[in-house]
Amino acid sequence: MEPLQKFQSLLRELFQFDLADLDFGIYRIMNLKRSLIERWIEEDLPKAIEEELQQGALAEMQRAQQALEEARQKVLDTLGEDALDAEGTLAAQYHNTKVGREYLEAQRKAAHAQPSEALEAAVYNHLYTFFSRYYQDGDFISRRRYAKKERYAIPYNGEEVTLYWANHDQYYVKTAEHFTDYTWKAPNGVTVHFKLQAADVEVNNVKGEKRFFLPVLDGIAWDAEKRTLTIPFHYRPLTEQEKITYGNKKQQEKIIAEALEQIPARLKGNAEALAALSAERRRDAKGNPVSYLAHHLRQYTARNTRDFFIHKDLRGFLSRELDFYLKNEVLNLDELEAAGENLAAGWFQLMRLIKQVGNHIIDFLAQIEDFQKVLWEKKKFVTETFYLVTVGNISENFYPEIAANKAQWEAWRALFHIHELPGDPKTREGRIAFLKAHPTLVLDTRHFSQDFTDRLLASFDNLDEVTDGLLVHSENWQALNLLLETYRERVKCIYIDPPYNSKTTEILYKNNYKHSSWLSLMDNRLTLSAYFETNDGSHIIAIDENEQERLGLLLAERFPSHEKICVSVIHNKKGIQGDYFSYNNDFAYFCISPGLPETNGKPIPEDEWEYMNLRKWGRESERHTAKNCFYPIYVKGSEIVGFGDVCDDDFHPGAANVIVNGDEGIIAVYPVDSQGVERKWRYARDSIGSIKHLLKVHVTRAGEIQILKAKAESQFKTVWDDPKYIAGDFGTKWLTDLGLKIEENLYPKSVHTVEDSIFAVSDSSSMVLDYFAGSGTTGHAVINLNREDGGRRKFILVEMGEYFDTVLLPRIKKVTFSPEWKDGKPRRLPTEEEAERSPRIIKVIRLESYEDALNNIAFNEESGHKALDLFGDEYLLRYMLKWEAKKSETLLDVEKLQSPFSYKLRIHRDGETREQAVDLPETFAYLIGLDVERRQVFYDGERRYLVHRGTTRDGRRVAVIWRETKGWTTEDYQKDAAFVQAKGLTEGVDEVFVNGDAVIPGARSLDGVFKARSCMS
Repeated sequence: MEPLQKFQSLLRELFQFDLADLDFGIYRIMNLKRSLIERWIEEDLPKAIEEELQQGALAEMQRAQQALEEARQKVLDTLGEDALDAEGTLAAQYHNTKVGREYLEAQRKAAHAQPSEALEAAVYNHLYTFFSRYYQDGDFISRRRYAKKERYAIPYNGEEVTLYWANHDQYYVKTAEHFTDYTWKAPNGVTVHFKLQAADVEVNNVKGEKRFFLPVLDGIAWDAEKRTLTIPFHYRPLTEQEKITYGNKKQQEKIIAEALEQIPARLKGNAEALAALSAERRRDAKGNPVSYLAHHLRQYTARNTRDFFIHKDLRGFLSRELDFYLKNEVLNLDELEAAGENLAAGWFQLMRLIKQVGNHIIDFLAQIEDFQKVLWEKKKFVTETFYLVTVGNISENFYPEIAANKAQWEAWRALFHIHELPGDPKTREGRIAFLKAHPTLVLDTRHFSQDFTDRLLASFDNLDEVTDGLLVHSENWQALNLLLETYRERVKCIYIDPPYNSKTTEILYKNNYKHSSWLSLMDNRLTLSAYFETNDGSHIIAIDENEQERLGLLLAERFPSHEKICVSVIHNKKGIQGDYFSYNNDFAYFCISPGLPETNGKPIPEDEWEYMNLRKWGRESERHTAKNCFYPIYVKGSEIVGFGDVCDDDFHPGAANVIVNGDEGIIAVYPVDSQGVERKWRYARDSIGSIKHLLKVHVTRAGEIQILKAKAESQFKTVWDDPKYIAGDFGTKWLTDLGLKIEENLYPKSVHTVEDSIFAVSDSSSMVLDYFAGSGTTGHAVINLNREDGGRRKFILVEMGEYFDTVLLPRIKKVTFSPEWKDGKPRRLPTEEEAERSPRIIKVIRLESYEDALNNIAFNEESGHKALDLFGDEYLLRYMLKWEAKKSETLLDVEKLQSPFSYKLRIHRDGETREQAVDLPETFAYLIGLDVERRQVFYDGERRYLVHRGTTRDGRRVAVIWRETKGWTTEDYQKDAAFVQAKGLTEGVDEVFVNGDAVIPGARSLDGVFKARSCMS
């Protein structure tokens, strides 16, 4: 293949032309722009290079070659063919002839010059070498060439120890649920699931690194009742036999071709399933029919083997690497010196040409990558919001409507088995009585009308304050990115149980980048969640031996000032068999902020308490070292009856015991030792009251009254071996007791492990965050802790898996309703105290995904053609995608904010993509960090007003007013202002936001703020 064609082929690969049949994500976008890009590759780029070669010093080099050819021909014509040998060397006897001298001079000038064909080939070959070096299956990998012995260089700034991984400067984006589990619906209504199963590579005698998707034919399952077909896959290297079968090239294509025969063969006789697989999905470029099965097999394998990363600064990276390449591999100093000054300019012009063309291509690639980066980093829309509210916290005025809601009562029967509980929830009166008797019944607003939900939420004076939990169905980086403004520096404990990257919990990764992919996944998220920590906050990360060492190094990089403690948790009785040892433990890294003075200890049963003197002794124990620790404790008999004020400096009691009131028998006890030395109590006056329950009066044999303090807790050790930490008994079994189906890829922790982890580093009013929430164990643990000590801890759980709806959500509902379960039924009802300490409101939101954002891009072709005509290649290479997509709904089309309650996106869920309205008011509240106190709805005739009132993080009182303004006239805006004033919607606030235009005094349009905040990374 000629150098030009070879390079053009690479460019088509870089711009995804080999994947024209893929209709998702960036591939769909690139397919729309294929003709423009193809014209640039095929025509504009070669023309620009050819023109450059005809100018300047390179043109001189070509003229020197042309002059040499003319001189050679003249020698042959004048002196005969014997004058030159095969290498063009002139015979010695002709050196002094005029023709000979001219030939030798021409030969000297052209000694190091290259013909135009060679120069052109050099340009294309260098560009091919450079760009092919970094590109790999849809991603650019950071591999800076250094030398033959040490092949690559890494960035280094002189640190004593540094951690580096191949994808450190990239976002890991392969986290959405439908990457690993892919669902589609056939025209006949059959649902087909492609499910990824773990493959035991050792058992299957598989070696090697490159992995492929292979159908597990024996696992194909048909559910006639649900009309669902499940086809499992393994993602693994090939066996030796499979390597022979599929060869060394295009193995995945061959596997797909074989699967298209084998899968239908397994379903012979099942007409419905076969019809779903064989239905025509589309036609290929040659007009041949492509079945639904063939189409989706290719989509599925492509999704899971390409585009693992988005570079954070691809232009900067490739530009630096191109400079490095030019200096080290194009600029040859020995050849340059031999060529002399006359040809040096040509060498530098050649380098400039390679750099110029290289930078054009870098611009184009960076435009594509930066466009994906914008879509990844943009704050995602809230696509759904609903609330779970315990009925004991709902005004009884709503009870008649609740009693009449058939869907809610059916849900309670299925979830809580209320039909087996005492009471008569059949009549209206019986249901109202049942609601009053069961205050922890969890109402789900999805079962009620919008009007009911509006009125219910408006009944709470401080909505966010009484909201004890937030459940977020979303990819976790996207959730953290949206929630950041609201919860920045508010979370005391961040507990996460990420994928361990073991054989059974491997993340999806690019071949040869297993650990690097995992580090990028963790680093991206830890970098964000660090901003959520309070000054005394902590991260706790569960992990096992597969990534424990790398995680420790990463935590040291990201939290350099934190104390890092690795705890070993014995979580498995039998252990998991390894090559040399049986593993019965995993680990928990406690990454503790220096702002936390001490951790909470492990509670000790009261009958095992040990006591020590409250009076301090030894070093730093004297009165003058802490004046606020010298005060009297009043004792009457064997009881402590009060605490006195801190003593003045000139007051000296003279003894440890001083009678205060002889008639009543009250004695003041001071921290004075037997030698009369004034010392201090271990607790200051303002904190002693909080530990009164731990103090007792003790009388020595000598008759001296002393105050002793119980040791009611012991410091947690670095090995947790209590049986309550066994995951099977107190994690998996809990889900079984709750009657919840245990997913194959769910490995729930013991709820006690999570309880003790949270307890150690937080207090009773802390915010707790878990953004790898899984089955919801962290939320369960917080609810348990609050019921035990009466705290008001709050929790945020983020999970993207389908088990958000099948496990996490029902689990939180169930444990809110009752603390104990067996066989899917409540073993008992909560006590009055437990009910009072249960969650009041739990808010649930779903977010737009990165894939949704990609699939909602729309281009303004007319505007694009005009810009291309005006600005040419500069527009095509640098600005095309951003300019033409700027009014896409996912990037917020501000013109459509006139209709905020009907703003829609195409959202992928449950195997389908459908258009649905998004929740702009909720999204905006998170963008500005608004703590919502009141959420109210008003009507002016048929006009609906939704108003959020609250406080932003900078303490400003804010009102946000939403209403439909499409088609409004001047009169409508005036009526709008009058209505707002009449209802007092702007009273008592510092700032008023409204969607669209307004003539409301002091109001500010939120449109620009929304746009700026949503696209701010």
